[in-house]
Formats: sequence, structure tokens, C-alpha cells
Amino acid sequence: MFNEFKTFIARGNVMDLAVGVIVGGAFGLIVNSLVNDIIMPIIGAFGGLDFSNYFLPLSGKVTATTLAAAREQGPVIAYGNFISVILNFLILAWIIFLMVKAVNTMRESLEKKPETKAEAAPPPADIQLLTEIRDLLKTRTN
Repeated sequence: MFNEFKTFIARGNVMDLAVGVIVGGAFGLIVNSLVNDIIMPIIGAFGGLDFSNYFLPLSGKVTATTLAAAREQGPVIAYGNFISVILNFLILAWIIFLMVKAVNTMRESLEKKPETKAEAAPPPADIQLLTEIRDLLKTRTN
């Protein structure tokens, strides 16, 4: 069983997946920071909205005005955080869409180039000469 596990781990696609998960986690942190540290403050400054402190108390004991203090007092539904997570997801999905689109466009252009070069390239000089000799021999025998 240990040897099978080593074989499974040593496969290239498992290593690629591990690298993808690590890079994706780091990328998720970047997007989270972008939303929480840049986009949300701008929205708050222009629209007067601060999603970070939007919550719905589920207990009468909750009287605080900030989410952190309200969580200490009792259960709350932090729908402001949910809005931030949705924005994180949309930004991340858009960036991944653009990356996949760019890779697909690059792949299509690379696949088309060799075909056009192969069709447009004339045969080598020795092959052309042999073809001419063959054609001349055919016309003389007829």
C-alpha cells in the first residue's frame, strides 16, 4: 500500500494539483485583501456604505454597533461579510475567466501556426529536382 501511495504522489498531475492549490490559496488572499482593503473602503467613502459592520442580531442581548463587539455579545448574522465574500468570488471568477480565455487564445494561435508553415513551405531542392526528372521520364515514355 505504501508503494502504491508513493506512485500516486509521484505522478505529475498530483504535483500540479498541489502547486495549483498553493498558488490558488495565495491568490485568494490577494483577492480578499483587494476587496476588504481597497474596494470596500472606496465603496464606503463614496456611498457611505461599510459592509464590514452590517449584521442582524439574533438575540436581544446584542446591542453593539460593530460586528466584533456584537459577536461577543451573542449570535449575529453577518450579512456584510457575506456581501464581501460574494464580491471576492466574483472578482476571483472574473480573473480566472480572463486567464483561461488568454491561455485558450494562446493555445489556438500556437496550434494554427505550425499548420500554415507546413503547408506553405516548398519541398527541398533535391525533392523538386527528382520530381522534375520523374515528370520528364513520364512524358518521354508516353
